[in-house]
Amino acid sequence: MKNLLPLTILIWLLSSGTAKAQSNQFYNDSYQTIDNMLEGKQKYSFKNAVFSVEEAYYQGKLDTVALNKEIEFLKRFAQSILKNRDLEYKEADKEKVSKYSAVYSIMCRSLPIAYKDTVIQYKPFAYDFTDVFGHNDLPNLFVSKLLITKKGNCNSMPYLYKILSEELGVEANLALAPNHVYIKHQIKSIGWFNTELTSGIFPEDGWLMASGYIHLDAIKNGVFMKALNNKESLALCLFDLAQAYNRSFPGNNGEFVLKALNRAVEVYPNFAKGLILRAETHKKQFEKQMHYQNLDPNNSANIKIAQQDPKTKELMELMKKEYGHIYDLGYRQMPEDMYLDWLVSLRTERNKYENKKLINNFDK
Repeated sequence: MKNLLPLTILIWLLSSGTAKAQSNQFYNDSYQTIDNMLEGKQKYSFKNAVFSVEEAYYQGKLDTVALNKEIEFLKRFAQSILKNRDLEYKEADKEKVSKYSAVYSIMCRSLPIAYKDTVIQYKPFAYDFTDVFGHNDLPNLFVSKLLITKKGNCNSMPYLYKILSEELGVEANLALAPNHVYIKHQIKSIGWFNTELTSGIFPEDGWLMASGYIHLDAIKNGVFMKALNNKESLALCLFDLAQAYNRSFPGNNGEFVLKALNRAVEVYPNFAKGLILRAETHKKQFEKQMHYQNLDPNNSANIKIAQQDPKTKELMELMKKEYGHIYDLGYRQMPEDMYLDWLVSLRTERNKYENKKLINNFDK
């Protein structure tokens, strides 16, 4: 017969592992960095917030020195474009618009670069259709992966665009659509417009509505199509931190995840992804409570029995309230395969959705 660990030692080992997860210093440091920015105790930097999340996931092994050098190179490249190109734009905010155009060119356009006696063709960043949602490997959503491979998705590409814009001293607003992040700008010539990095075009709002999953209530409540301010963008980083923590410690008790999500929702109350993950975290806690009672959470009769326990009942009521609130905001879940079809439609039907007024004074 094999030797078995005494129950007290086994419990200690399990609890020690859990404690290690809950107090992981890299995740705590990232949370504190973002929270300090929100509180004004630390200078705001979307770049630093994003890299702090990725640093936490990699447990201190992210080469931030190399990444910052790459950011600096792209910044100098943008400055070179600004110096050598006079944008066909006549409004008073030409300097700002020129910076947007330079960043857009770096992200989406092939550009000739003169090097000594040779002209080198710069290749832009490309959309990576492999593991778009990071299900298999979370770093597929990371800016660090985008910088290393020059391939990214609707998470990393708009994040990098915002980082480069801020490096040039101008603001870029992130905006959300179902399963999607893009850029919104406001300029004097036309007002608000969309910049879509995954396809490299400027789509009208009609493209977003064409998905069929943007309810009018979601627009009214700022769930989708809202130009996020810098604090709301940091709320997205807190969501990313919670999601990364779940990947690093899949058996966690939800304490740190809820801490990050509660802070995110405090900053951006109608942040659907944050609200959903918070509800799902409470659902996991509810299911664990049922397992403690040796009850199957998939059995409706057992759920009624479980609610005799005050803690289980409290979590059940909280879940109902949270999921109901998400629905009332106008959020509708878009199937992932439909999202990919919708994304491709922007490339194949660009003439139908592209903002043609903008092309003439922004991309030339």
